[in-house]
Amino acid sequence: MNGKPIVVVGSINMDLVVRAEHIPAGGETILGSGFAMHPGGKGANQAVAVARLGWPVEMIGMLGRCGEEVDSTGAEVRAHMMRAGVGMDGVGLARATSGVALITVAESGENSIVVAQGANAHLSPEWIERQARRLQGAAMVLVQLEIPLETVMRVAEICAAARVPLMLDPAPARELPAQLFPLVTWMTPNETEASFYAGAAMRGDPGSVAAMLQGRGVAAAVVKMGTRGAWLADAEGYAAHVEPFAVKAVDSTAAGDAFNAAFAVALVEGRSTVEAARFAAAAAAISVTRAGAQESMATREEVLARMAGQGSEAG
Repeated sequence: MNGKPIVVVGSINMDLVVRAEHIPAGGETILGSGFAMHPGGKGANQAVAVARLGWPVEMIGMLGRCGEEVDSTGAEVRAHMMRAGVGMDGVGLARATSGVALITVAESGENSIVVAQGANAHLSPEWIERQARRLQGAAMVLVQLEIPLETVMRVAEICAAARVPLMLDPAPARELPAQLFPLVTWMTPNETEASFYAGAAMRGDPGSVAAMLQGRGVAAAVVKMGTRGAWLADAEGYAAHVEPFAVKAVDSTAAGDAFNAAFAVALVEGRSTVEAARFAAAAAAISVTRAGAQESMATREEVLARMAGQGSEAG
């Protein structure tokens, strides 16, 4: 494909994943049933997912430095992303360790995650300024909240000035400046994040959440609801529930990242918003049937087969 690249600005981590019968409660010690290391980070996950779907993609982020070279963890993650087809020229090195996420995955597919930001915390507005041409030449820019908020704000300002669509995945949920919302083209919270931004009064009412976000200036919103699908509210006033694809979940770690990446790809291809959301729902459904984050991302052929009703429930 020869379109402008999608540019992803965000975190790059190594995920340390333990599988267990259930997510431990506070103070509880349980035995895990397996351990694995997977390249992750919400930004890196979304970039790899875009690449797997066949669209050109560039990453802007930070890895850790050991001496003057990338540290061993960062080198492994970088090599994996490059093999997937992600452009890495916008990734710098910080005097910190590469980011790490500690993830517990229950037998149900539910997960809990603690992130040690490391180099991701050093992704600065100054680095974004150095990468401004990449942002200005993008078909769309994807950003999340695992990097400093002032960096997210600078990305949004550059995109708005260049009229480049910006998709904000507001995770992990945190207080956002009022001036950020009008700079966002698409905001894509999951149900937990939607409750944070909209308050308990709107819990379980995705239409009201989307309307609230648009009332704060966001052009359009998608509320991701896991096994209940997604709620779409676009900038033209169209709103609809997008049905989920029924699958047996194995690991939901990167389902939201799969959704955002596929949604962005479908939008820049020119699909309607509802068609794009259905394409994204299929990609997310495939991702939860596989262990790991980046390893779980679907190819275009797999997504199209799922949308056509082909393939097994396990993906």
